[in-house]
Amino acid sequence: MYKSLNSLNERIIRCVKCKRLVNFRESVALKKTKRFIKDNYWGKPVIGFGDPNAKIIIVGLAPAAHGGNRTGRVFTGDKSADFLFKCLYQAKLSNQPYSIHSNDGLILKNVYMTPALKCVPPEDKPKAEELKKCFIYLSEEISYLENAKIILALGKIAFESCVKLFNLKPSLYQFIHGAEYSINKKLKILACYHPSPRNVNTGRINEAQMVEVLNIVRKC
Repeated sequence: MYKSLNSLNERIIRCVKCKRLVNFRESVALKKTKRFIKDNYWGKPVIGFGDPNAKIIIVGLAPAAHGGNRTGRVFTGDKSADFLFKCLYQAKLSNQPYSIHSNDGLILKNVYMTPALKCVPPEDKPKAEELKKCFIYLSEEISYLENAKIILALGKIAFESCVKLFNLKPSLYQFIHGAEYSINKKLKILACYHPSPRNVNTGRINEAQMVEVLNIVRKC
C-alpha cells in the first residue's frame, strides 16, 4: 500500500501494465482529432479528482479518448462531462456547470470522482484482465477516502467493477438504475446509467433523472 493518495496517484500516472492500453492512449494523443489538433494531449493514465475528504465517490468507466485522455482530468472536455457537470451544479455538488480543462477553476463539493479503468480503452471496451489490473489502484484509492459514505457507479461496467472489487455476490448486486445497496456497515453503492451521449440522446437518462440521483447521494 502506498503512503498517501498523492504517492498512489504518482504511481498510477507512471503505470504501463497493459500494453494494449498504453499503445492506444499514446496513439490517440499523437494523432489527436481535428477539433483539438492544437492541444497538447495528456496521453497517460488519468487519476481521481476532487475532495479526498468527500462523502461521495463517483466511479466512471474510463477516460474518454479526447476528454480525459486529452485534458488529464476525469470527466473533462467531452460530451459526458458537459451533461454530468450541468447536473452536478444543479445538485450543488460543484461550483460551476462545466468541466472543460484542468485549469478551469472547477471545485467539487463533497465529491471525489475517479475512473474504474485509468486508461482509455479502444472503442470504450476494456478487457476483463485490464480492469482486474486496475482494481488495486481503485481499491487503494477508496481506502484513502476515509469519510466516504456512498459510491455512485456510472454505468454497468463501473458498477460491476465495484461489486468485484468488494468481493460481493453479483446475484445480490444487480445493475438497475437508481438501485441502492449496502457494501458494508459504512459504505453504500448506488447504480446509475452512464451520462454518455448515447444514453442521453436515446432518452435513457435525462437531466432531471441525473439530478434526482445526485440529490439522493448528496443527502446520504
